[in-house]
Amino acid sequence: MAPSERERLTQLLALTPHKKDEQAVAELFVLVYDQLRALAERYLKQEPGGHTLQPTALVHEAFLRLIDQTRVN
Repeated sequence: MAPSERERLTQLLALTPHKKDEQAVAELFVLVYDQLRALAERYLKQEPGGHTLQPTALVHEAFLRLIDQTRVN
């Protein structure tokens, strides 16, 4: 992720919990979805078999937690 993308990501994370800006949430999702999906897939491959969590579900849960932050550093 380029420095300007990281800066924009930080701005969007800071904005979303306070403003509930749907456009900011949508932009944030586009910026991080592919990266989160790849991380989730790699993480779940390391887990023992038999779990029911799918990478997409894990990404959606992580994203919901990201936009629900009250403070971003």
